[in-house]
Amino acid sequence: MNLRAPVTLLDVAQRAGVSVATASRVLNGGDRVPRPELQERVRDAAAALGYTPNAQAQALAKSSTNVVGILVHDIEDPYFAAIANGVMRAADERGLLVMMASTFRDADREIAYLSSLRAQRARAAVMIGSRRTDAEALARTEHEIENFLGSGAGLALVSQAGMPAHTIEPDNRAGAAELARSLVGLGLRKFGVLAGPETLATAVDRRDGFVAGLAESGLQPVAVQAGDFTRDGGHAAAEELLDQKLDLDCLFAVNDVMAVGAMSALRARGVDVPGELAVAGFDDIATLRDVWPGLTTVRLPLEQMGRRALELAVEGGEPKTETFRAEVVLRESTARG
Repeated sequence: MNLRAPVTLLDVAQRAGVSVATASRVLNGGDRVPRPELQERVRDAAAALGYTPNAQAQALAKSSTNVVGILVHDIEDPYFAAIANGVMRAADERGLLVMMASTFRDADREIAYLSSLRAQRARAAVMIGSRRTDAEALARTEHEIENFLGSGAGLALVSQAGMPAHTIEPDNRAGAAELARSLVGLGLRKFGVLAGPETLATAVDRRDGFVAGLAESGLQPVAVQAGDFTRDGGHAAAEELLDQKLDLDCLFAVNDVMAVGAMSALRARGVDVPGELAVAGFDDIATLRDVWPGLTTVRLPLEQMGRRALELAVEGGEPKTETFRAEVVLRESTARG
């Protein structure tokens, strides 16, 4: 009895040194044909391994719908909403229909939604959210991504580096480091960091980048307080630091919604911003237009990131990563008298 496991498309892709998506387009068909040399490598690998193309996958690859899926961690968060808006505008310009779902930062929910899009023969998908630090969840997500690409669909991810798909990556570390240098340049020295959860790579990268920027001036944070990556998380984390009665002159929150929550907590405690305590955030979300004092932050081209993610997902091809630069924006919340 032959108990050898059947050869999979992933086996072929690994032997040929290409992505699963490329191997699928060569063997299952599709509207984006890889370069001739890649086709030859894939077919040689398939022949050497004795791989037989899956008839169902071939049919799916040749009959995808005009639907594009958008998976976001939390659509109520203005950061995710702005990126999703860029995806939707780019999809509309191409006559594509959009299906959107909020995963609420749940890995199982994200995997289930992506699987559902694959079953519905979506043409492409864009996943928007921070990369997790949990190795087991990462492995399961990567497996479903390979299945999705293997069906002939296109995929791009925003802020989820390390996956076998196109990736849009904001320069979180460099942006946070530059913010730290700018704040030190304003004369601020005693920093509290509202750090976000350890399970989200975006929060960790921004915290570490900020700390590295301070270290260039021989400084380190007075305190680092973890909290949820939300407005309420920033509010609670700021209250924790206030209760400790620390000697601080600035709070840095790793995203703007946390910073807005922190400013609300300070206002409730009668702490003047920026007279007694400066506050800075990260993202430059549209909501900041209605925040006073104006929040110092790090600007990311959120809608542009979403547009480019959709373009890459539809174009397909070998996975590549494009990094978007962050820009420090100084406003009234860190003004020195």
